Amino acid sequence: MSTRDRRTRVGPLASDVLEAPQLDVDALIDDPGVGIIVCCGSGGVGKTTTSAALALRAAERGRRVVVLTIDPARRLAQAMGIETLDNTPRPVPDVPGKGSLDAMMLDMKRTFDEVVTSQASPEKAQQILDNPFYTALSSSFSGTQEYMAMEKLGQVHRQAQLDGSYDLIVVDTPPSRSALDFLDAPERLSSFLDGRFIRMLMAPARGPARLMTAGLNVFTNALTKILGAQVLRDMQIFVAAFDTLFGGFRARAEKTFALLQDEQTAFLVVAAPEEDALREAAYFVERLSEEGMPLAGLVVNRASPPPAVELSAEEATAAAERLRRSGRGDLTAGLLRLHADRVAMVTREARLEQRFAAAHPTVPAAVVRALPTDVHDLEGLREIGALLAGER
Repeated sequence: MSTRDRRTRVGPLASDVLEAPQLDVDALIDDPGVGIIVCCGSGGVGKTTTSAALALRAAERGRRVVVLTIDPARRLAQAMGIETLDNTPRPVPDVPGKGSLDAMMLDMKRTFDEVVTSQASPEKAQQILDNPFYTALSSSFSGTQEYMAMEKLGQVHRQAQLDGSYDLIVVDTPPSRSALDFLDAPERLSSFLDGRFIRMLMAPARGPARLMTAGLNVFTNALTKILGAQVLRDMQIFVAAFDTLFGGFRARAEKTFALLQDEQTAFLVVAAPEEDALREAAYFVERLSEEGMPLAGLVVNRASPPPAVELSAEEATAAAERLRRSGRGDLTAGLLRLHADRVAMVTREARLEQRFAAAHPTVPAAVVRALPTDVHDLEGLREIGALLAGER
């Protein structure tokens, strides 16, 4: 069975299955039919490190890989041997084998600028780029980062199709409050640009003078009082200049959305062994199913390693209490209580993972145990990759 066959459209919920099938990471990254891997999930669950580790492992197994990261910690860039990451792919040194690895970081505004300059005439593009309202929109509008992550994915994929530079793109999605923002962003941005408010601003520029009705004048005057005349003029100039590009924005968003639904794409949902993170992962799994997007599996990061000593939490707690009552062995009693806490944590995490597996029995899973230190070099990323692949 190929990796493509193992990717699934998530089926109905089930409550009687406690063990998830094992996610075969090496089969996924070795499959030539997989050209895009999207790591998604809520913030703070290790998506960026997972993306980098997957990309490195794929490159060392012979793939030509680029990893697109979103606001990585500086230590992660340094771990890949790159001083700074930006909107241009940079080669990662010291990757053995026949494969290659480039890394890049999304520059939201620069990506937006590239879209404008590629779609408009030089004069029109400069008019948009110099507009203060555009500067605010391209830098801080809610959903812009998510939209631009998809835009950059589309750009890199198109270029790779033309020059054969990469055969695998690994994408780290933005650290949004909700993991669903990545899928919703194109529609939200399009809805804003195509909304009633924008259309009202456009009315004077689009139509004859008769469109400037008394109602529109009242609306404009009210906005002028709230925003100020200069801000309103900036918005109207921006909308008038941007209007010719709007169809291109919507078309590009639709193409990228179709690319995400394609069989060459595989989604990995990344979570932590915590109730909120796994609940968010469940929402995302169900949303991927609704959108018909190919799901490769779930990665549970930073799971607590089980204690080396086979002693239940109850036994450890009872032994610590006996030592306390005897008035001796304080250090041993403290260690026993720590052991009991560790066993309780491992048990709680296992139950959360089993609950997820019961609700989503067709979703393959990989559990990555927490490392004692942060990843700070390629060797650390290799260790994460080995854990993802099930190696000990």
